[in-house]
Amino acid sequence: MELEKFSYDNKIVKQFAFATIIWGLIGMTVGLWVALQFVFPALNFNTGITTFGRLRPLHTNAVIFAFVGNGIFMGVYYSLQRLCKARMFSDKLSKIHFWGWQLIIVSAVLTLPLGFTTGKEYAELEWPIDIAITLIWVVFGWNMFGTIIERRERHLYVAIWFYIATFVTVAVLHIVNSFEFPVTLFKSYSGYAGVQDALVQWWYGHNAVAFFLTTPYLGLMYYFIPKAANRPVYSYRLSIIHFWALIFLYIWAGPHHLLYTALPDWAQSLGVVFSIMLLAPSWGGMINGLLTLRGAWDKVREDVVLKFLVVAITAYGMATFEGPMLSLKNVNAIGHFTDWIVAHVHVGALGWNGFLTFGILYWLIPRMYKTELYSKKLANWHFWQVSCKVLCGKSLLKKEC
Repeated sequence: MELEKFSYDNKIVKQFAFATIIWGLIGMTVGLWVALQFVFPALNFNTGITTFGRLRPLHTNAVIFAFVGNGIFMGVYYSLQRLCKARMFSDKLSKIHFWGWQLIIVSAVLTLPLGFTTGKEYAELEWPIDIAITLIWVVFGWNMFGTIIERRERHLYVAIWFYIATFVTVAVLHIVNSFEFPVTLFKSYSGYAGVQDALVQWWYGHNAVAFFLTTPYLGLMYYFIPKAANRPVYSYRLSIIHFWALIFLYIWAGPHHLLYTALPDWAQSLGVVFSIMLLAPSWGGMINGLLTLRGAWDKVREDVVLKFLVVAITAYGMATFEGPMLSLKNVNAIGHFTDWIVAHVHVGALGWNGFLTFGILYWLIPRMYKTELYSKKLANWHFWQVSCKVLCGKSLLKKEC
């Protein structure tokens, strides 16, 4: 009997890893520029392209879809091949996916500062780019499901369940919310109007957070935490309960963005109720991740990867506590239009997504290149500097922190 041989496609993982780093630097630099304009308004240089209104959506799109998006694909392409014991279904589809996604990001960089926008939160890109996103997302799904079908490992590990939920739900969200009527090449109008438009938009907006910033990263958590800690996941049964409860409850929470608006009270209340119920699966996942480190907590002192991963899971727990709390009408009345909302988003995007991405990069790149990390001291400085930004918003260079 001839021994079957196959190899993993690590090139595509490396490409997405480098794209993650590059776009992360760009997205966060734009964010810093936007923040500095609050203190030094002259930094808008008195031109439309560099004003807060143009740069702010560029920052959010760069961080969410460029930095985190590439981080998702990096982690999925690495873990999926190993969980399925199979090479990606098609190298050609992988290349189309990578370069197509980068072109979409470049198109956002070119159009958003010029003011070509739909005005919808997290869905600002105009209709030609929306079509491109749809096509590239189909390429990603085709490649992923092809790999799953041709897998050598019969069991579908829970991380793959999260990847599948991400693909299916993001596709539905994007298509429904992007229903629009083109007027010119760079201008369209939503197919919805008034309160219906607001409801569809925040059904999309909140679930873009749920199924682009949360579910794929939970899949990555369930793969990379056990790998980095060299421990089995604390409770596989809990991970399954976590999955089904989360995807059922999350999809209904969007109306909590529309409290005290023209949206019917019953719809607002529905959003609040499901937001509160989300505490259970969210914290169940957090607890499952942290307890996976049982017997390995001594390694956290020395291992910078585990430091990043532990803070990421903790930030996930804090962000998913703040969210339901801020959805309560009496709390929302106080917190709305304050920096608390901004802080909540950044605890999720930088604390949860950012730290998990940094931890995965520090774990992945030395293995991809079969070498040691260049400087553990620099990695630890990176960890403490960014931790301080998340926890107290001050630089380590200042004595107060």
